[in-house]
Amino acid sequence: MTKIIDPYGSALVEDYEKLIKDFGLEHFNLKEFPDGNKLMRRGVVFAGRDLKQIAKAMKEKKPFYVLSGIMPTNDKIHFGTKQVVENIAYFQKHGANAYILIADLEAAAARGVSLEEGKKRAMDFHIPAYIALGLDPKKTTFYFQSENKDVVRLGFEFARKITLNEFKAIYGDADPGKIMSAVIQAGDILYPQLKERMPGIIPVGIDQDPHIRLTRDIVRRSKDKKFFLPSSLYHKYTPSLDGKLKMSKSHPQSCIELPEDPKVVCKKIQRAVSGGKATLEEHRKLGAEVEKDMSFELLKQHLIEDDKELDKIYKAYKSGKMTTGELKKLTCEKMAEFMDDFNKKLKQAKKINKLNFVKF
Repeated sequence: MTKIIDPYGSALVEDYEKLIKDFGLEHFNLKEFPDGNKLMRRGVVFAGRDLKQIAKAMKEKKPFYVLSGIMPTNDKIHFGTKQVVENIAYFQKHGANAYILIADLEAAAARGVSLEEGKKRAMDFHIPAYIALGLDPKKTTFYFQSENKDVVRLGFEFARKITLNEFKAIYGDADPGKIMSAVIQAGDILYPQLKERMPGIIPVGIDQDPHIRLTRDIVRRSKDKKFFLPSSLYHKYTPSLDGKLKMSKSHPQSCIELPEDPKVVCKKIQRAVSGGKATLEEHRKLGAEVEKDMSFELLKQHLIEDDKELDKIYKAYKSGKMTTGELKKLTCEKMAEFMDDFNKKLKQAKKINKLNFVKF
């Protein structure tokens, strides 16, 4: 049995297919979603819950929402956050009402970040970073957890819908801060439905699935509210440059942050695990094990939009025509272009002086 997935810990998923089976997830079906983004086309988006109701809303042009949160605990964001924003932007472009919550209450309860500091970090960096990564600010509703009395009220109501043993079964253990954070997140996930009952999708990393499961259990026990069960969309982790399953800020030499100096990132890429052979002669003869190469993974998940361009690189490296050194050089160049573009867009986003914040 797959171990409990802990959104507060560092447990890794070794087998995505086993995860789908053990936790009752659905395989993501690209055919059901028009003009899938590169994460969807390349299998990085791999599973979800109740995806058909979102596909139906998109097809019939009925109201639905996409929601995600910002945890304002640091002055930079993990490179993998880019995947979440890309998926939010995808649903935004296909008619979703987008909501971004700033989880300042959770940051205070679980990470010890004051509400004042959380708000400052969100306004100075996190929100502009999301915009720089593709979020459309004109079509996005923002709010702070600490200011949203409806979310807090829902959280207290939902706390009566679960037992301590059930909470432990989902999260592995329980402490007051974790419990409060979880029920408030359930309030966040369902908050857009207070205005109008409609389907909603939450694109997250698979480590956040416990929050989705808890919220869905609460909805089933709150039938008088007539909430739609929340849907979810899961993407695979951006792997660590040392070949481990997930990038982690606790290992800075194998992790890429935004923003980061392209020269520093390139040094990390040069040290990254490769799929090339030990000698040039062997590499030319046998080709690379592309699936083990972290530079190619960066190109696939983040740095190359065009599928034909990526396929050309894959075939050249797989056949041995392209060397590891050439692939790393290309990855460094693409990363420098990305960081330059991100920094320019971040600067522009910081100049936006009007955002659609919910007023309470």
